[in-house]
Amino acid sequence: MAGLFFAVSLNPASAAEPIPEIVERNGRYTLMVDNAPYLILAAQTNNSANYPAALPDVWPVVEKMQANTLVIPVAWEQVEPEEGEFDFSFVDTLIEQAREKQVRLVLLWFATWKNNAPHYAPSWVKLDNQRFPRVKTEDGETLNSLSPHYRSTLEADKRAFVQLMRHLKEVDEERTVITVQVQNEVGTYGSARDYSEKAEKIFRQPVPEKLLTDVNKEAGSWRKVFGEDADEFFHAWHIGRYVDEITAAGKAEYPLPMYVNVALRNPFNPGEPGQYSSGGATDNVIHIWKSAAPHIDMISPDIYFRDHKTATRVMELYAREDNPLYIAEIGNDQPYVRYIFDAMGHGALGFAPFGMDDTKYSNYPLGAERMDEKVIEPFAELYRVFGPMGSEWADISLNHRTWGFSEPVDTYKADGELWNAKGSDGEEKPEKDPEDYTQRQNLGDWTAEVTYGRPAFWIDPPQGNNPASGGAVIAELGEDEYLVVGHRARVSFSPSEELDGEKYLFERVEEGHFEDGEWVFERVWNGDQTDWGLNFIEQPHVLKVKLATYKTN
Repeated sequence: MAGLFFAVSLNPASAAEPIPEIVERNGRYTLMVDNAPYLILAAQTNNSANYPAALPDVWPVVEKMQANTLVIPVAWEQVEPEEGEFDFSFVDTLIEQAREKQVRLVLLWFATWKNNAPHYAPSWVKLDNQRFPRVKTEDGETLNSLSPHYRSTLEADKRAFVQLMRHLKEVDEERTVITVQVQNEVGTYGSARDYSEKAEKIFRQPVPEKLLTDVNKEAGSWRKVFGEDADEFFHAWHIGRYVDEITAAGKAEYPLPMYVNVALRNPFNPGEPGQYSSGGATDNVIHIWKSAAPHIDMISPDIYFRDHKTATRVMELYAREDNPLYIAEIGNDQPYVRYIFDAMGHGALGFAPFGMDDTKYSNYPLGAERMDEKVIEPFAELYRVFGPMGSEWADISLNHRTWGFSEPVDTYKADGELWNAKGSDGEEKPEKDPEDYTQRQNLGDWTAEVTYGRPAFWIDPPQGNNPASGGAVIAELGEDEYLVVGHRARVSFSPSEELDGEKYLFERVEEGHFEDGEWVFERVWNGDQTDWGLNFIEQPHVLKVKLATYKTN
């Protein structure tokens, strides 16, 4: 297990510990906390759980879920209810309780934008449309989305965020807060951009040189350079610049890693800008955001697409060499659980199901209809596996190739519809095709095959689990050696090229766990456990697999 370079800290970080940071190595990333790689296995609260009175309904779910991190909002309206007067009492209470629970925190700054609107801005902001103007449509209608073109709004938001980061620096020497989200699902619904008089004047100006250089375009107007995309790209650029200035000012006080989350458009059927949150960092404008917001460390998707095809495509789009993947939000219903394997395969820094508290609120049908043990336990089942090896996995993911798999056929009911491999088309497949339940991945010398719905001693074709719930992740440790974690799946290996006079086999399959960065052997899988492939049935397992060939003549 060469390459594990960290020392695991058993206690919260001291003041001497470095500030959390994101480390990049050959296009792969990890989050360093307490001088060690850290895997965020999070519970995210509902939006309005950000008050001390709500926290007793939060912590029990965090504990049951086995989460190591709580993701929770801090609203501009609660920290600056009166202009220039700041109140961080909730932040202090939250940090104190998180330390008692030995849970890390990710704070969400709800300010200028929270899902397009300024709902979480103070009244003195959201009721003063003269000083803090909103977006205007092409027809002159005023939308409930603040314009990114006014210094008055930017400076007010920035001042409050700077105060928050200054306060965190003063009170959080133990580094309980490990990263901060700046704004929430920025952008505008109902219009591609702001068409106010001020915005129109800026739109008629040439495209900024920095953006032209970064996207390799010749000089010209927005319309000339970007054609039919000009309105959306213009809005994305200016929101990105707005968010970046706030981020840079916050980092100047206390340089925690910072990210933006994204209200996604459907990558297969996106619709028009404004039908989705135009100006946010949707998949078609990631390159614009990368130019506009260099101080943002991650652009992170919020995944509420239940179907496998769309959810996994989103991860492919946001796992880039210039962007670490972090699943900032994902639905908390059963179908979403298996996507943790895809996230791990893409080297994700973390995974944060939304709505994990008992405040008696549900965002169904995006998530589960109600919070109960049936919702919590499927996440807990996998967090119990990845949690104890979180640091080790994060280090392996930084230094080695990884591949993730999740059951590709959707067989569950959602909002009255039946979903299948092609998405929510409402029609059940008349017959099960084994290939629909089979995934293959070339690993180099070896090819992995992952199948679903096969009892341990059956050679019959896979039929899938009901409901779809299987998954696996494979990490390359060295030549012919892999770490495999699986659940409700069968994982098999075969040579990628035809062998001449040789056979192949599992040389050794060890079940074990990690302690202080070292692999701890528990038992060997053999015979019934390997004759039909590696069968991960009801309980997830962690295996170290050594493959080999031998000559027959």
